[in-house]
Amino acid sequence: MSRPNILILMVDQLNGTLFPDGPADWLHAPNLKRLAARSARFSTCYTASPLCAPGRASFMSGQLPSKTRVYDNAAEFASDIPTYAHHLRRAGYQTALSGKMHFVGPDQLHGFEERLTTDIYPADFGWTPDYRKPGERIDWWYHNLGSVTGAGVAEITNQYEYDDDVAFQACQKLYDLSRGADARPWCLTVSFTHPHDPYVARRKYWDLYEDCPHLKAPEPIPYAALDPHSQRLMDACDWRSLEVTPAHVERARRGYFANISYIDDKLGEILDVLEATRQEAVILFTSDHGDMLGERGLWFKMNFFEGSARVPLMIAAPEIEAGRVDTPVSTLDVTPTLAALAGLSLDEVAPWTAGESLVPVAAGNTRAPVPMEYAAEGSITPLVALRDGPWKYIRCAADPELLFNLDEDPAERANRVSDPTAASALERLRALADERWTLTQFDEEVRQSQARRWVVYKALRNGAYFPWDYQPLRAASERYMRNHMDLNILEESKRFPRGE
Repeated sequence: MSRPNILILMVDQLNGTLFPDGPADWLHAPNLKRLAARSARFSTCYTASPLCAPGRASFMSGQLPSKTRVYDNAAEFASDIPTYAHHLRRAGYQTALSGKMHFVGPDQLHGFEERLTTDIYPADFGWTPDYRKPGERIDWWYHNLGSVTGAGVAEITNQYEYDDDVAFQACQKLYDLSRGADARPWCLTVSFTHPHDPYVARRKYWDLYEDCPHLKAPEPIPYAALDPHSQRLMDACDWRSLEVTPAHVERARRGYFANISYIDDKLGEILDVLEATRQEAVILFTSDHGDMLGERGLWFKMNFFEGSARVPLMIAAPEIEAGRVDTPVSTLDVTPTLAALAGLSLDEVAPWTAGESLVPVAAGNTRAPVPMEYAAEGSITPLVALRDGPWKYIRCAADPELLFNLDEDPAERANRVSDPTAASALERLRALADERWTLTQFDEEVRQSQARRWVVYKALRNGAYFPWDYQPLRAASERYMRNHMDLNILEESKRFPRGE
C-alpha cells in the first residue's frame, strides 16, 4: 500500500474542555478552526497521565506509566520501549521531531531519525520526587503560584524563544521534504511548549482577549473542602505564600488564552508551508495534558479532573470521516491509530499496549474504558482513574474514592461513591480497577525507581558532568554550497517546484 505522510502537531498543557468540538467559538484560533472543519474531533480525549514526561511517553508508546516506568518528569524512558517513531521507521518512514518531548535519559531520540531542536526541559534525574518525604516541597523546581501572580505581557520569554525556533525548524524541514531527495514517506512531529505557564503573552495576542467574557474562573472550592489529593497539590504549589486575587486569575487566564492564539499562528505557518509545497499528510493535533486554570482553585495539572486530564484530539485523514466523536478516548490511542493509518501491525507489542485504533471508534464503535495514572509530585502514592461512558472513577490507596457522572455533573462537584443510585456503576468500575491495578505493587515500583534515581543523580553531579540534553547536529560543511558539491546540481535539487 502507499503509506501516507504524517504530520503530528502537539502543544503543551492545553485544556481539552476548550475544545468541545474543535476550538471554542470565542477563541481566536482560525487555523485550528480550519483544521477542525476537516478533522474527526474527539471531544472527550484524556491524557494517560496529567504531567509532561509521563503523558508524552504514553502518547508515543501506547503504554501507561506503570509499563513505561516514566512515572514523573525525571524518570528515564527506556530505549527498549517501541514508540510510534520506531514502528513507522521500521516500516520505511523517515521520522523527525522539532520541539519538546521531555525524554529523560541518555536516549534522546526514541525512534526519531532526526531531532531539529534541543528540548526545553532537562534530560536528567534532577526533578525526581521522593515518596519517602511526603509533604516536602522541592523549591527549585516545584510549581508555585508565581506563574499566576506574574501573568502579563512580554515580547520575548524563554518559552517564546523556544517555540519560535520549533516552528521555524519545522517549516524548514517541510521545505526540505518537498525537494524529494528522500523517496520514503515521512512522519514529522512538531511539539510546542505553549500555552504552558508562565501565563505571559505577546501584546498582539494579549489584546485579542481584552473583552473576553471567560476571564473569570468558577468560584474556587475552599481548601478545607477539597479532596485530599487537591489539598496536597495546593500545598505543593505553596499556595499560602502568595495571595492570588481575582485580578491575578483574570490576567493568568488572559495570558493563557492569548498563547493559544500564538500557537494557532505558529501552526498556521506550518500548515501554509505544507500547502505551498503541495505535500499531503495525515494531520493529528493534540496536547500532553491540560491546565485547571483556577477551576476548583487549582492551577496547572497533576490531577484527573477535566481541566487537567482532558486534551484536544483532532485527526484529518482520508480514512476517518470529519465530524464530532463523543466516545471517551485516550492519547494512548495515538500509536495504534497511526499504525492503522499506515497499514502497520502492532501484534508483536499488542499485549502491552493500552491504546486502541481510533479508526473504528470514529466510525461509531465503542472503546474500552479509558485508564489514567499519576505518580509524581503532589502525590504520596499512585493514583489511578477510569473514564467509562459518563462515569469517572478515581482511586488512591491514601484517599477516599471519587466517582462522578460527567453527563449530570460536568464540574465534578458531586462525589457519587455513597449514592445508592450509582452503586452498580461503582461496583463495575471497582472491578475493572481491581483487574488492571495492584496499587501496592505500583507504589513499590515507583518508590524503588525514585530511590535509585536519587542515588544516581547525586553521583553523576559529583565531579565531571556529562549532560544528556540533546544537541542538534547541523554539519555546516553539508549545508548550502560547499566545494565537494556541483553548484548546478545543488541549485536545481534545492528548488521546489521546478520548471515554473
